[in-house]
Amino acid sequence: MTFDRLVCANCAGPVSEGRCRVCRANRERLEQQGPLGGLSPVALLTLLVVLIAAVALVAVGQQTA
Repeated sequence: MTFDRLVCANCAGPVSEGRCRVCRANRERLEQQGPLGGLSPVALLTLLVVLIAAVALVAVGQQTA
């Protein structure tokens, strides 16, 4: 989940605004996870399946050529 949708339990504000120290700490932690850190496990699994399918198509295309 990305931090722009999270609501802070401490101040009840959006974490992306960083209203309190808890928001700012969580926002910093989420930003350090990298670009794939905000993706859900289902989205990561879907991305993996698509990448495997693309590699398989390339491998089949090279065998027929």
